[in-house]
Amino acid sequence: MLRGSYKTRRATWLAGLAVIAALAVAGCSSSGSPATGQSPANPANAAAMENPNLDLGTSLGNKPAPDVKLVNQFGQPMSLSQFRGRVVMLSFEDSECTTVCPLTTQSMVLAKELLGKAGNSVQLLGVDANPDAIKVSDVMDYSRVHGMINQWDFLTGSLAQLKSVWKSYNIAVQIESGQIDHTPALYVIDSQGRLQKVYLTQMAYSSVTQSAQVLAAEVASLLPGHPKPKSLGSLAAISAQTPAATVSLPAAAPAADGTGPTAAGSVTLGPGQARLVVFFATWLTETSDLNSELTSLNGYAKAAASKHLPALTAVDETVTEPSAAAVTSYLHQLGKLSYPVALDETGRVADGYGVQDQPWLALVNKSGKITWQHDGWVPLATLEKAVTASK
Repeated sequence: MLRGSYKTRRATWLAGLAVIAALAVAGCSSSGSPATGQSPANPANAAAMENPNLDLGTSLGNKPAPDVKLVNQFGQPMSLSQFRGRVVMLSFEDSECTTVCPLTTQSMVLAKELLGKAGNSVQLLGVDANPDAIKVSDVMDYSRVHGMINQWDFLTGSLAQLKSVWKSYNIAVQIESGQIDHTPALYVIDSQGRLQKVYLTQMAYSSVTQSAQVLAAEVASLLPGHPKPKSLGSLAAISAQTPAATVSLPAAAPAADGTGPTAAGSVTLGPGQARLVVFFATWLTETSDLNSELTSLNGYAKAAASKHLPALTAVDETVTEPSAAAVTSYLHQLGKLSYPVALDETGRVADGYGVQDQPWLALVNKSGKITWQHDGWVPLATLEKAVTASK
């Protein structure tokens, strides 16, 4: 899991992508401007190049991609070289990641979908970048909760094998204060096994679909006939929806009593009343007892009513989910909740609230200002105490 300052981590990642003999890798500036080597064939326009949340990729000059020989989530031996003839998207992802990796995963899947039938000539590969979770069951669990079991091959191996692969692809992996920190790189490799571009996933939920468009365009340029991928919209910077703005989001499931904002099929956030907002995603079942955590929040909802504490609203980060239907299905099997659950389908709300991880808790006063935030689940008694002290 990646914690701490994203700006600090990004500087570390860029330093790790220094030019070496095998790979001519250079990073993008923090302003979002393309790095040296940006291909003119990239669909980016001037607005996209000013988008701080979108990496337009860095050219790697057709260098041969180092081979990778590991095993996938089924325990089957796999090698990068066996996919000659296909364009490969190769990402490095922590098998227990709750921050940037799910954004990378979803961008890869969506990019392939945008190519339509041409996507059949594209292979999605992931390499585990968590030295503490390298078992086959670890990469299977990540694949399962993200709906990826049969959509990609998530590779792992012995720590020595993984370190060798990380080194060959300039992936910095380290453990700080018990948390995994790694370069969130995604490589595009052509059908002849040559490195074309590298992308660094940005910690911005609203840029997931934009990243997918950029990836799809690059992959299309490498496929026979250069198929035109479907476009989802502009690549210009997307405005975040902050707590100071009134926002109406689709409801994932009705409140327990069938009343309140979810009864009308939507959930409203914004100024006017204090709120405790809990951001989560259903794939947290891999790293925590999500069922118990969400159910226990019924206790806070009850306490809030009797103690006049800020009401609770949960927001699912749907932009990183397999589908909105999967979220609703999960909540229905979970049972009734005493608070509304909204779907953040664009990621604009998460970005506006400064979400850097899942789960993420934010207390907002009636003026629309965040007065307290917390990364991770909190016991009910501790949560009530923190909210009481910060409201």
